Amino acid sequence: MHAALNDLGDVTDKLVGVFADPGILIGIPLALLGAVFMSFGAQYQHRGVQKVERLTATAGGTGLTGGQIWNLLRRPSWVAGTVMLGLAIVCQLSALSFAPLILVQPLGAVSLVITTLLNARISGLKPTKRSLTAIGLCVAGIFVFVTIAALYATETPISDGQLITVLLILAGVAIVLTGLWLWLRTRMGALFYIVAAGIMYGFVATLAKVVLSRIRTGDFEWLTIVCIVALLTGTAIGAYFVQTAYASGPPDLVIAGLTVIDPIVAIVIGLAVLREADGAPLWAYGGFVVAGALAVTGVFQLARHHPQVISDSQEIPITRGSGEQVSPGSQRLTDAVAKVWPEPPVRDRDDSRPR
Repeated sequence: MHAALNDLGDVTDKLVGVFADPGILIGIPLALLGAVFMSFGAQYQHRGVQKVERLTATAGGTGLTGGQIWNLLRRPSWVAGTVMLGLAIVCQLSALSFAPLILVQPLGAVSLVITTLLNARISGLKPTKRSLTAIGLCVAGIFVFVTIAALYATETPISDGQLITVLLILAGVAIVLTGLWLWLRTRMGALFYIVAAGIMYGFVATLAKVVLSRIRTGDFEWLTIVCIVALLTGTAIGAYFVQTAYASGPPDLVIAGLTVIDPIVAIVIGLAVLREADGAPLWAYGGFVVAGALAVTGVFQLARHHPQVISDSQEIPITRGSGEQVSPGSQRLTDAVAKVWPEPPVRDRDDSRPR
């Protein structure tokens, strides 16, 4: 009992210590700004992918073609979304340089809430109670998961052997995902592409951290160059899966998967390969399992009960939820978004109406 109280006191001290850092006054606004950029960027990219599908009369749910990708580069909405996502990454990296992970990473989940409201405004389909509950599970699960990791994870020098292990695992994962896509892409739905992108971006986040650390210390040699190549390759593969996911499902479902799977994969790599939490108590590992399961359950529940999935898509091979009444709170929130954002400010030249 006494030991448990001591552990609780240590956790409390760590949490209080986080807020004693004046850097959070800069880090928190940057993280929130990054979440806003990510939300709008996802909406605009989704808009561009949907437009290209209509113009080419070719569905992109089984994988975007080279012609479709070229057309995306010519869509102002998609380019604007890409720029916004780039700004989101800059904001997130900058926030991490000022504020600790325990604050920055959970704030990234705000993008899921904003994207949900924006998509409701654009699609005209209001979130239901079940879809809002699923979003709550995603946000709560990832908040607990990252909080535990931030409390017990420690920065340790990464050896060449550990880095090679990460690169080999990434290569294996990339081969497996690419093989599954080539073999089963006619039967794959949005969930596959979302999970695949989240896994790839989890490795990308780990490699970005390693590369930045090695550049700061002047340790720039052949292994660092291999990391940069792997980082760029993983980013390209993840980006392709994300764009295909936009062709298969609504943007808030895509963001839900990324904000859940990306940090979980990055933290699991840190725990299992980089040994960053060897001193964590047993209950922390149990917390990882429970929180991760909670967040992933939220993603699957959102895929099942999302109103746009139920209304429009027949590509996700799982049982759908039945129709529900929209809650008054959801209606009020989406009405408020309509007042702030009555029409997408970036429209393609051939748009005949807002979408």
